[in-house]
Amino acid sequence: MIILVLNCGSSSAKYQVYDWDKKDVLAVGVVEKVTFDGSWIEHKPKGKEEFTLKQNCPDHTAAVELILKTLTDKEHGVMSDMSTIKAVGHRVLHGGDKFTKSVIVDDKALDVFEQVKDLGPLHIPANIMGIVAAKKVLPDVPHCAVMDTAWHQTMPPEHFLYAVPYEWYEKYSVRRYGFHGTSFLYVAKRAAVLLGKDPTKTNLIICHIGNGSSVCCVKDGCSYDTSMGITPLEGLIMGTRAGDMDTATAFYVMRKAGMSAVDMEATLNKKSGLLGITGKYNDRRDIEKAAKEGDQRSKLAEEMESYRVRKYIGSYLAALGGKCDAVIFTAGVGEFSGHLRKKFTEGLEGIGIELDDNANNMAHSRNGEFIISTDKSKVPIYVIPTDEELVMTEDAFALMEGKYDVHTKFKYSFQDKNYVNKARAEGLKKDLAKDPNLKKIVAKNSWAPALNEVG
Repeated sequence: MIILVLNCGSSSAKYQVYDWDKKDVLAVGVVEKVTFDGSWIEHKPKGKEEFTLKQNCPDHTAAVELILKTLTDKEHGVMSDMSTIKAVGHRVLHGGDKFTKSVIVDDKALDVFEQVKDLGPLHIPANIMGIVAAKKVLPDVPHCAVMDTAWHQTMPPEHFLYAVPYEWYEKYSVRRYGFHGTSFLYVAKRAAVLLGKDPTKTNLIICHIGNGSSVCCVKDGCSYDTSMGITPLEGLIMGTRAGDMDTATAFYVMRKAGMSAVDMEATLNKKSGLLGITGKYNDRRDIEKAAKEGDQRSKLAEEMESYRVRKYIGSYLAALGGKCDAVIFTAGVGEFSGHLRKKFTEGLEGIGIELDDNANNMAHSRNGEFIISTDKSKVPIYVIPTDEELVMTEDAFALMEGKYDVHTKFKYSFQDKNYVNKARAEGLKKDLAKDPNLKKIVAKNSWAPALNEVG
């Protein structure tokens, strides 16, 4: 039985193919430049060479058709025909306050996505197009929407409301929604396993740091607060997003520079953040290199981003009353950049968060779940690679079977203490063969087979 997961952006369509019976990823890939000339697909099948093909995709229907054609190709494919696909999971940015969990996509759900698309104008229209396109190509299987905002629906009103006229909330749904929810759900459940704790009794601070970044305060296994707001613009300094700022700044510059609201929105989302500070970089690797070579604005960007992360960690520790079971880093930067993890935690020793430099420097693999704090750190620090696609896959399967429920009443496979991610365990074995010392920082209760085979 095959579960297909799709993540459609405005000009891309990412996918993953999962064999439910073998619990294994068969292929991942992406179609780039959808709706533009010069589209192409990058296909990475398990056990076969990567495949790239240029083919124009004027719309998302053409992109989905190209994906399915590639998946069933005799040479590059991973399935005999489309009939093996039994469900499709779709990533959706925003469900407003209408959904607390993933849902089967019907006309009612699509209507809700249409209603809230102004809350995510860069993402939701593309999400809708992807769903409509996939339903057209695969009309006889259930299509499931997995929303980034659903995880955060447990936040109390005093955390999700803004101090603006209350009627804005009533009329226009103005409130904090939060994002990266699928990632936070996976990481929170895995953290409970590594800690050996009941997930409903686990308090965490999870830092999802990528080009888009946010922090989630988890209390008793549920989202209690988060840094992103009504849109993904609020909170941390990101690759191209400004994050927290005085809202009057936008009005001031609009008057001075004669900018429209549309221009300002685009600037704050696409030309600000690290790119705005450095003037040329939004990739942390480029910024780190430039900072080491003496570029002052790159140094400033690193310091500004790091300070903002530390502020959120400290404030969420206070929100938890000091009772925090772990601080966790995940997503591309959080998983791979020891340089920034060190800067993100500098000076937090006084509140019980102490990084181990050697462990931190070793932790740069998506295959392992690592502990990178010192033995005397009151709050352990983990690096847990996220797996949003697995959450989407399991949600889609459970919805298809009629066994799905909100995450507090539903158990995922990766919550089991004996769960093993086969691909990552194999990768970890290779990593350990190259560097046996890596075993010292692999978290307790992580992929045991990989450790046992290395010895």
